[in-house]
Amino acid sequence: MTTTSATPLLEVEGLKTSFKTSRGIVKSVDDVSFVIPAGTTLGVVGESGSGKSVTSLSIMRLVARGGGSIDDGVIRLNKPGQPAIDIRNLDEKSMRRVRGNDIAMIFQEPMTSLDPVWSIGDQIIEAVRLHQKVSRAEAREKAIEMLRLVGIPAPESRVDDFPHQLSGGMRQRVMIAIALSCRPALLIADEPTTALDVTIQAQILNLIRRLQKEIGMSVLFITHNLGVVAEIADRVAVMYAGQVVEEGPVRAIFSAPRHPYTVGLLKSIPTPGSSSNPMASRKLDTIGGAPPDPVALPHGCRFAPRCPLAIDECQKAPPPLFPVGENHGARCIRWPEVSK
Repeated sequence: MTTTSATPLLEVEGLKTSFKTSRGIVKSVDDVSFVIPAGTTLGVVGESGSGKSVTSLSIMRLVARGGGSIDDGVIRLNKPGQPAIDIRNLDEKSMRRVRGNDIAMIFQEPMTSLDPVWSIGDQIIEAVRLHQKVSRAEAREKAIEMLRLVGIPAPESRVDDFPHQLSGGMRQRVMIAIALSCRPALLIADEPTTALDVTIQAQILNLIRRLQKEIGMSVLFITHNLGVVAEIADRVAVMYAGQVVEEGPVRAIFSAPRHPYTVGLLKSIPTPGSSSNPMASRKLDTIGGAPPDPVALPHGCRFAPRCPLAIDECQKAPPPLFPVGENHGARCIRWPEVSK
């Protein structure tokens, strides 16, 4: 749905990723398309099982390790001044050069991503030397520089610490340092603040924004929290049951959502009370029902069984992504009637 005059850094078109299970084929990502212009942030939001993380792992070509397969679609990386990279068609050796160097990824739980028996410095050094022809001494200086960049105090001494010696927030900063050590064009952040307390969440979000400006990278930020999306993203893609059901600029999504699922997510965000009664807040709304069985998806609109606006027409055929505003699309035949 996104349009841009310049060639976007990342183009994803018609992406389909599935997993074979004992119950049948699970279509985790089904015809997902979006673009990310250089230097911008796309927030991908949705509840657990919506396909957010599988989308990011498909871009990194890591789904096969979990028994998945990319069945269709285009994943194209366009670095300025270089030929376009067709990620789906790269051999594994070429893909390893892309991971970490052109596209880097940070995960929501750093303790399962960091090696507990290696110092944090050695883990950054490994990432640097894998992609850059530098000596170990030069890579160590780079590691100290990156730790300083992400706000680790006394990086000259902390570089030799092990993951268990750091707090959760510090470990997440180390993960960001590793991801950014080769100055990637695209950073994929898969719920990087979920396991952190609110104060540390804010610090990590501010850090990513600051580093984005300094390095000029693009960011694909995956979360289930629309409040986080409002803080960090330029555009939002809302996913449900493997599909993008709404996509558009942050301001449009928050002020004039055009899909009932997006409205439900927005109404589930806690809001503070008024200045006269700051302890008061409205009762949170919930979305009735449950997500569909991934091996027996509805024939029509996948949200129809839970949708307050659903009519018989919604059950008959899958809706397309209708243009509902400037660079704004929604997968709902009743989008003109949707309001907050």
